This record gives sequence, C-alpha cells and structure tokens, in this order.
Amino acid sequence: MIPTLQGLQTALSGLLAEQQAVDITSHNIANSNTEGYSRESAVLQSNQPLIIPATDPRTGKGGQLGTGVSVATFIRIRNGYLDSQYRAQNSSLGAASATAETLEQIQGAFNEPTSSGISSQLSAFWGAWSSLANAPTSEAAKEAVVSAGTQLARTFNQLSAQISTISAQANQQYSALAGSSGQVQDYATQLGQLNGQIKLAEQAGQQPNDLLDRRDQLLDKLSAMAQVKITKQPDGTDTVSFGDAAKPLVEGTTVNWPQTMTAAAGGQLGALLGLTSPTGTLASYQTALDAVAASVASAVNTLHASTPFFSGATAATLTVAVTASQVQTSSSGQPGGNDVAQAIAALRGGAADQSYSALVGRLGGDVRTAHDEQVNAQTLATAIQNQRQSVSGVSLDEEMTNLISFQRGYQASARTLTALDGMLETLIEHTGTAGL
Repeated sequence: MIPTLQGLQTALSGLLAEQQAVDITSHNIANSNTEGYSRESAVLQSNQPLIIPATDPRTGKGGQLGTGVSVATFIRIRNGYLDSQYRAQNSSLGAASATAETLEQIQGAFNEPTSSGISSQLSAFWGAWSSLANAPTSEAAKEAVVSAGTQLARTFNQLSAQISTISAQANQQYSALAGSSGQVQDYATQLGQLNGQIKLAEQAGQQPNDLLDRRDQLLDKLSAMAQVKITKQPDGTDTVSFGDAAKPLVEGTTVNWPQTMTAAAGGQLGALLGLTSPTGTLASYQTALDAVAASVASAVNTLHASTPFFSGATAATLTVAVTASQVQTSSSGQPGGNDVAQAIAALRGGAADQSYSALVGRLGGDVRTAHDEQVNAQTLATAIQNQRQSVSGVSLDEEMTNLISFQRGYQASARTLTALDGMLETLIEHTGTAGL
C-alpha cells in the first residue's frame, strides 16, 4: 500500500530543490562583478522512484511511482579549451608588453631626432671642424672643436650608461618576480594551498566551486609571467608546469621554486631574460653603439695624426684627449694649413654617421614591431576573454529570468502541498485516522 503521506514528501522535495536553485541564482547575482567568478547552476535530478509490487490481479504487473526531485550537484559553467587558449595568449601578451615597455625606454634614451641626440651632436662636431678649416689659426674655432667633441663624447657616455641602467632595471624586475620571495613564489604557494583544500573538499563529496575559481584566477595571472601547462589529477589537484623550468612549479601541495629558466619560457619573464642576456637585444644595442663610438674615434684619430684626438674605444669610455692648443689643422704643421681640418669635416655622412643612422632605424623598427605585437596580443586576449565571459560570466538578465522560473516552481510545489493538506484534512474529518 502506498503511504498516504508520499505526496507530501514529493511536493516538499520540489520546494527544497527550487529553494536551492534560488540560492544559487542569488549567489550568481551577488558575484556578478567578482573578478574570476564562474556562474554556477543547480543540476536537478529525479529522486529514486517508489517501487509498486505486482498486485494487479488482471495484468500481474506492478509499477514505479515518482518521488520528486533533488539537487544532484552545483556545477561551474566553465570551458577548459577557452581557459587554455586565454592563458597561452596571455603569455604572449605578457612577453609583448615587457618587450615594448623596455624598448620604448631605450628609444627614449636615444632621444632621436632632437638637438641633444647623438645624430645632432655628430653634425655639430663635423660642423666645428668645417668652421676650423675656414679659420685654421682661430683659437676660438679650435676651442669650438674641443667643446663639440667633448659634448659628443659625453652624449655617447650618457647613452651607454642609460642602456646599462635599463638593462639592470630589467634584471631587477625579473628578480622581483622570480626571486625566492617574488610573485611567482607567492602564486605558487597559494596554488599549493588551494590544491590541498580542493582535494579535501572533493574527498568529502563536496563541490568546491569558489575554491576552483580562485585557483583558475591564479593560473590566469601566472600565465602572464610565463607559459603554463595544467595537468588535472584524479584527486582534484592541478600539476602546473611553468615556462621551461625542469620541474613542475606546483605538484599537489608541493611548490618547486625557484628554478632556472631561459628566454624560451615565454611571458614576461622570458621576454626579460631575452632582453638582458649577454647575447640579447639590449646587449646588441650596446655593442652597436660601441661600434659607432669606435668608428668616430678611429676615423678622427687616423687623420689627427699628431696626437689622438679621442681616447677610449667604446661609448662608455670615449673622451676628448687634446686641448685646444693641441688641435691639428694641417699635416704640414705650417700656419694657415687646413688639410686635416678639411679631411675631418669631410667625414660628415661617412661610416660613423651611417652606422648610427642604421642603429636608430633598427631600434625604431624593433619598437614598432614590439608595439604591433602588443596590440595584436591584447586584441586576441581580449577577444578570448570575452568568449570566456560569455560562457562563465553572470548575465543579470538571464539570472533574473531563472529566478522567476524557480520562483514559479517553488510556488507550484507550495500549492501542491496546500492541495494535499486539504485532501488529508478532508480525509481525516470524514474517516478519522484509521486510514493513515
């Protein structure tokens, strides 16, 4: 005999299930602006049916009677493919941003084309020799040559020092991120702790959606610093490979950091390593600048044979080595001779100028390329993030629609309870409690 109160239990299950669905909707609405939050959904399932034995004397058949509904679990709405695509693109964006930022600093140090740049200083230096050729006995013209040479050498010195400073700052930035107490270590420690909490929750049969959101958010941030690869483990933990490090950054609750990486690590850290390595971009600019300084010194000293006009063979060490009285204007040494001054003035537009122009052009091209890569990477990362948001983000319109739907279901279950209560009341009033 089917228990009389089964209908009440079935209606009650509807009330409870709809109430839990309303609670989840409220949770979604409350977190609509929470960074990294993934909307959740209640998965409803039918309860186990009540088995009715074969009591029909005509057919000999029994049956199954539905017993209502329950919430099976609360799932996160998440697309793993979009997550991996976003993190890969975020690594590219991190690398492009770090490269563009550093190269823009280098371009600012070159300060071209301005009156304080090396190009203008070279022009002024050649011009001073041209003026001296027109007045080879003028002490003022000789002083102007020494002054222009000193200013040119000082500009080389300053630019070389600025490149070294920018390189040192990039190294410091890498150390701040990847050092033993840096951001990578902090994120990895948090990931290990979350792995442990998620594992315990899943072992207890719980669905730790908020903890999973926090873990995914940390993985997103970590991906900007280097490439990440996530391996899901059966116990709910994530094994996180980071850049080209030899060992995984996080294994369960174990953190393996610091580790050695190279420019192949990708992301911000890989870009910084590539920029500052002994054979990297910044070192190549320094080498090219040294070559220009050496070219200027060699060309001038070859013609200024009486005594070297410049000392030093690098941008950092270049300096004027003569006084005004030692400036040579003629190879014969005769008063009024100007062949040396003319020859040095004729170096304008020669190998040194061309080498420097090529260096500035190369730097400009590198900056444009880095900026374009940054813009493209940002565009792609934003597009993928928008796709993720369309899947995982909270739509208030959708949640309000769900809320109305669950409210209607709750009201219908409540009315069912009311109807069953009226039926039982009538039954009790007319037959007593014997039938129960």
